[in-house]
Amino acid sequence: MSATESFIDGAAVPSAEVYENIDPSTSRSLGTVARGGPDEVDRAVGAARRAQRQWRTTTPEHRSAVLERIATAIDTHHAELARYECEDTGKPASQARADVTVAARYFRFYAHAIDTYYGQIIPLSSDLHIYTRREPLGVTGHIVAWNYPIQLVARAVAPAIAAGNGVVAKPADETPRTAVALARIAVDSGLPDGVFNVVTGFGAEAGAALTAHPGVDSLGFVGSTRIGSEVAAAAAQRVIPAVLELGGKSPQIVFADADLDTAAEFVAKAILQNAGQTCSAGSRLLVEESVHDALVDKVLQRFAGVTMGPGCDDPGLGPLISRKQQTRVAGMVNGLTRGEILCGGAVPTGNELTEGCYFPPTLIDGVDPAAAIAQEEIFGPVLTVNTFADDDQALALANGTEYALLAALWTRDLSRAHRLAAEIVAGQVYVNTYGAGGGVELPFGGFRRSGYGREKGVAALDAVTATKTVVVKL
Repeated sequence: MSATESFIDGAAVPSAEVYENIDPSTSRSLGTVARGGPDEVDRAVGAARRAQRQWRTTTPEHRSAVLERIATAIDTHHAELARYECEDTGKPASQARADVTVAARYFRFYAHAIDTYYGQIIPLSSDLHIYTRREPLGVTGHIVAWNYPIQLVARAVAPAIAAGNGVVAKPADETPRTAVALARIAVDSGLPDGVFNVVTGFGAEAGAALTAHPGVDSLGFVGSTRIGSEVAAAAAQRVIPAVLELGGKSPQIVFADADLDTAAEFVAKAILQNAGQTCSAGSRLLVEESVHDALVDKVLQRFAGVTMGPGCDDPGLGPLISRKQQTRVAGMVNGLTRGEILCGGAVPTGNELTEGCYFPPTLIDGVDPAAAIAQEEIFGPVLTVNTFADDDQALALANGTEYALLAALWTRDLSRAHRLAAEIVAGQVYVNTYGAGGGVELPFGGFRRSGYGREKGVAALDAVTATKTVVVKL
């Protein structure tokens, strides 16, 4: 077992206290983690500020070259990073490997994007030369969730450093190792010490200290809506920008004219990937009445073929992140007041899976659309089913929660698809597909309780820069 420590100003930094990093597949310790707090956060912010003063003056060409080297180094360390990701999260090994590939893609994408990220010339009058500059904000703070650790850190850090910012990242306490490894890889690839810092520890300590630190110029948060509102309040109090990517309760809307086999494949994958612990999980199946039985049967067939086990064995379904999450998911299912559990629904007992934090694929038909299980984010492999009779009812159900992150429409009628895509409240709408394999290029974020601001794509560069307008009298 090894110790995971914060990484500040290019070096490992221990803390006075540590905690155990638990493998959710086995409930055994993977080693200790430094329990960072206000002191470590203060050191990290100071290091980022000092380094950023020089980093912001480097050319986009130079920053591009450094990011490209980081991407290449991630590829070189792919197996090690995927093992960390698999052990920390419990997710199947193939999914962990895909996450590392996407992390490298973030650095490679922003290495190229920063080369073409320009201001504008504004032709207001012939005697004025007016132009805009996109300038880095300074020190950006990023608090990320435990479900996609390396992807979330990469998607936050890559655009921030590409634009010339200094960064302090706080990974989830359950999944700290890939963030620390990524920062070390970045420094080894030529990123100056202090530009990318990582503070490990608990959210209530290290995360709260980063959120409240007066030296942080913007905040990014990925996690629960409850904590996101606290981050938003802290940012508002200091009048700094924030990007919040919070929960989701995303609908899969399947019409009678859809390709049901393809829809069923994507519906199953969208709730089983990472054991349903995905903000963009397709956790609500809304199906036209006439094809309800046929589609539900196809989804059940796919659920029945799923294997469960330790992530490193690469099963179809790994464990949930912790006993706490397992208890939460089971509690939501047990609290069901209306609906039929067609498969799953209970924590495994009497076998080797009891040592881990497993929960089986669960499909619940005919739930009350107003019930908590159909309204709140479950973050587990639990899919609820409701039927609709027409487009208006489908739209009402789709928009019937306080979350608005993703949605999917399954229909051969493209006129209907375009019409409903415009009326569905969601940050991304997919038609006859779901998700985009990481979607590095696609602006990502939500409405309502799913947060605000956008990550990914060129929009992420807008979030970590500010526009300066220069007016010159000729």
